[in-house]
Amino acid sequence: MPPKNDTNDPNAERDAATNVVRDQLDAIYGNHSRVVTPSDDSHTQQSSSQNQHSGHWQEYHSQWQNYYQRYYERYYVGQLHHAIEEQKKSALSPDEKRDEDIVELREKIVNRAKTSAKKARGSRHFIPFASAATVALIVAFLQYNEVLFANVQAYVSPGAIDPQNIVVDPTADIKVNPDPKLIIPKINVNVPVVYNVGYVHNSQMDAMEKGVAHFAIPGANSVPGQVGNTVLSGHSSNDLFDPGDYKFIFAQLEKMQQGDTIYINYNSVRYTYTVTKKEVVLPSQVDKLTYVTDKPILTLITCTPLGTAEKRLLVTAEQVAPDPTKAAAATTEDTEQGNVVMTGNAPSALERLFGAR
Repeated sequence: MPPKNDTNDPNAERDAATNVVRDQLDAIYGNHSRVVTPSDDSHTQQSSSQNQHSGHWQEYHSQWQNYYQRYYERYYVGQLHHAIEEQKKSALSPDEKRDEDIVELREKIVNRAKTSAKKARGSRHFIPFASAATVALIVAFLQYNEVLFANVQAYVSPGAIDPQNIVVDPTADIKVNPDPKLIIPKINVNVPVVYNVGYVHNSQMDAMEKGVAHFAIPGANSVPGQVGNTVLSGHSSNDLFDPGDYKFIFAQLEKMQQGDTIYINYNSVRYTYTVTKKEVVLPSQVDKLTYVTDKPILTLITCTPLGTAEKRLLVTAEQVAPDPTKAAAATTEDTEQGNVVMTGNAPSALERLFGAR
């Protein structure tokens, strides 16, 4: 009879139980050639044999019981660990659960994208499709880049106010640099003003490459310090490939509100204006600029919405310093106004290739 196995390994206990069965079979069939002779103590021998067989079967049952006990212990311990992990997972906060779900979803999306990309690259339609998509992106950029960059500029500036745009006393009558300037502290504008360019579109466009242009038309041709309407035109957006450093100078002009201050340096004098109104008109509504007034007025023009030339934004302001009652009269012109349209944007690169708008 093999010794009892004291190990905790269920497989070892199972082997021990098997060995017990094997020993019993050897005991029954291993000495089958021995001759059995009757004797007086045959009853005693038969009882001893029965006791021996009973002991073997008890050990057999004991080994199998130990095996099943260890097996089920391992099974239920595994189930317990699984239940504990599930309980921990269910105890997560909503944010932690959301983070786990996001990670799982991200992995699924990435794996699906990789699989789809691999299939697409292997397809004979991939190269033509990629080429068509590239051409479409290039065409869209050439046509609409001014929309993109205008909105970027509108949010980027005025990131930090330029110190030279800060005026401590706007009512002080002081001498300034003779260079003509337009200064709008609220939107961080400090730009040269180009005068004597007329109102023809091409002349205006050339002038706006160097700053903002004086849009002088019959009925609205005054300059700072004169009674009448002084009109300045500037870009809120323009094609990225056009020349000039002021393509987005008025990108934030729509943020101007009633009461905001505007400064103009002209002939070494600083003129201060306060915004009185703003409105959106059609490019052909030049009558919004030509009206009778006994005050020195300033009107700023730019295109709106950003990135388009569909309409015009007019910001009107009145002079408050120097004393507006001492303003000189504007020079009158007998020239007929004709068919005047407020200046817009230059054609895009795509429109230059296939016909300007």
